[in-house]
Amino acid sequence: MTPTTYKEPTARGYYGQFGGAFIPEMLYPNVEELRDNYLTILADPEFQREYQQLLRDFVGRPTPLFEAKRLSKKYNTRIFLKREDLCHTGAHKVNNTVGQILLAQRLGKTRIIAETGAGQHGVATATVCALMGMECIVYMGSVDMERQRPNVERMRLLGAEVRPATSGSQTLKDATNEAIRDWISNPVDTHYIIGSVVGPHPYPDLVARLQSIISEEMRKQLLEKTGSELPQYVVACVGGGSNAAGAFYHFLDEPSVQLIAVEAAGHGITSGHSAATSVLGKPGIIHGSRTLLMQDEDGQITEPYSLSAGLDYPGIGPLHAYLAAEGRARFISIEDETALRAVAECSRLEGIIPALETAHALAALGELGAGPNDVVVINLSGRGDKDLETYMKYADSIK
Repeated sequence: MTPTTYKEPTARGYYGQFGGAFIPEMLYPNVEELRDNYLTILADPEFQREYQQLLRDFVGRPTPLFEAKRLSKKYNTRIFLKREDLCHTGAHKVNNTVGQILLAQRLGKTRIIAETGAGQHGVATATVCALMGMECIVYMGSVDMERQRPNVERMRLLGAEVRPATSGSQTLKDATNEAIRDWISNPVDTHYIIGSVVGPHPYPDLVARLQSIISEEMRKQLLEKTGSELPQYVVACVGGGSNAAGAFYHFLDEPSVQLIAVEAAGHGITSGHSAATSVLGKPGIIHGSRTLLMQDEDGQITEPYSLSAGLDYPGIGPLHAYLAAEGRARFISIEDETALRAVAECSRLEGIIPALETAHALAALGELGAGPNDVVVINLSGRGDKDLETYMKYADSIK
C-alpha cells in the first residue's frame, strides 16, 4: 500500500516499501505512545500557538530567502539561498527540537536524549532543554567529538551531558545505537528527540512535518520575489535527510519542481569510502525502519565515509528512499574535494561560509543543467563555524 501523496505515509508509517517500525518489544510502549498522540498534539491550537511563537521569537523565523547574484551570474541561472544558517544555533535542526520538546512536555516526559553527528542537532537539543529546564543527554561518536569539538563544548556549556559512542566507526550510526539503548532502559520519563527523518514510525513523518516550515516559507517568499511560488529546482544535502525533507515537503506534490538530493560521495562512489546511499544501498532495516542501507552480501552494515560528519550515515530516511525509488527526486553524489571547493566559492562570491554538509548541495550547481530563466533554491542548512578546523586542515583544497 502506497501513500495517497508523497507527503503522507500510510497508517503504519510506510512510504511505498520503505518505513514501518521494526523495534524490539521493550521499545514498543515508547513508540506506540508517540504514534498514538503526535498528530493530535501537533494539530492542537495551543501547541501550534506556542510552537509558532518560539519559531518567531526564539529561533528567528522566517529565515530570509537570499538572491545570490554573484553565484547566479557564474552559473547563468537565478539562485536563491534559504538561510537556515541564520536560525538560532546555526542550522535548521532547532525547528525540530523546539517542536519535539513541546511534544515531550505534553507527554509528561522530564528527561531528553538525542544523538548527533555534526553536533548541530545535539546543540539544538541542548538549547531547548536549557530553555525548558529539562535534563539532556546527547550521544555522539568519539570520532565526531574530535572533529566537531566546538559543538561538544557548546552542548556542555548549555548544560547537556555528552556521552561518547566508542563502538563501530564511532560516528552517527553508533551514537544512534547508544541512544536507542538508553531509551529502552528509561521508557517512562524519557523522550528521544531523533534529529532526522529516520527511525521507526512516526519519527520520519514527525520530523518532516516540523521541518516543513522551511518549504512553507519558501513558497511565500518565492511568490514575493519571482511572481511564482514554484521554482524549477529545490536542492538540499541528504545524510539522514531532515533539511531536505523540510525543503522538499511543500513541493512534493508539485511535479514541475525538480527535487535534487545531494549525498556525500566521500573519496568516490566506488572507492569504498563513500556515503552515497542511493547508489550503494539496498533495502534493509536500520534504526527501526526499512530503507535504503549500505550493506554487504550478508546484510551487515557497510561503514560509510564522508569528511562531513552530518552526512556520514549508511542509510537515508524512508521518505527519501521512496522518492529515489519513484524517481520523484534526483540524487547527485559529491566528493569531499568538490564540496570543499564549493565552500570557498560560496564564501568568496556571497560572503557566506556554509557548513560542509550544505557545501555538498552548493557543489551540485554545476550538474543541474539549469537555464538562465530557471529559479534554483538551495537550502543553506547550516553555517560553517563548526567546520573551520576542517577547512583550515584542507586549506589547499579550498584555495
